[in-house]
Amino acid sequence: MTCPRLWLIVPAAGIGQRMQAECPKQYLSLDNHFILDITLSRMLDSGLFVGCVVPLHSEDRWWQNTDASKDNRVQTCNGGAERADSVLSALDALRGQAGASDWVLVHDAARPCVHQADLANLVATLSKHPVGGLLATPVADTLKKAKVGESAEVTGTVDRSRLWRALTPQMFRYSMLVSALGSALKTGQPITDESSAMEFSGNMPVLVEGRSDNIKITVPADLDLAGFILSRF
Repeated sequence: MTCPRLWLIVPAAGIGQRMQAECPKQYLSLDNHFILDITLSRMLDSGLFVGCVVPLHSEDRWWQNTDASKDNRVQTCNGGAERADSVLSALDALRGQAGASDWVLVHDAARPCVHQADLANLVATLSKHPVGGLLATPVADTLKKAKVGESAEVTGTVDRSRLWRALTPQMFRYSMLVSALGSALKTGQPITDESSAMEFSGNMPVLVEGRSDNIKITVPADLDLAGFILSRF
């Protein structure tokens, strides 16, 4: 029996409204490199993947200036309106290349601080699992419930003992992920990540603890923090 291969999908079709920048956040620079290039190099340099698909916005005008655009390990496809649409488009681009039992790892374009040890641990932990799973970190802060409205008055404190922050990459079998995403989109389920689509399909992922500094760049202040984290690797 052929050993399942690993494929990488890095959705990059978002416009990053919260960054308040002139370009999508994945094309902002850290140490003179696009965030997207840093993310892709950290993932692909692991040597784990046989190929990579990057879904892009139909009006993307920055990709052609990236280092990754010249990397023969990377192919692109048109992204969609939402993350799930983009991932499903990338999975369709892999049709005929990926086997049903191959693994697909989906990673955020704006998450360049993923650690090689976490990536290796995720793959090793899930290699024999029937469903797959994701990197995550236990919630450390006290969580509060609040009233809906401008005042945000506290209504209670949430028990955090069983709560985790979902990170990426998230790792699932090719055919199962295609089916889960397709079904969730068809039925209008709220999909915030690949794990949620798998959960809706009744296939429960495994949480694999990862480093809390695997941050997602979302607001301007995250850029300096990501730069500091990367300087410590």
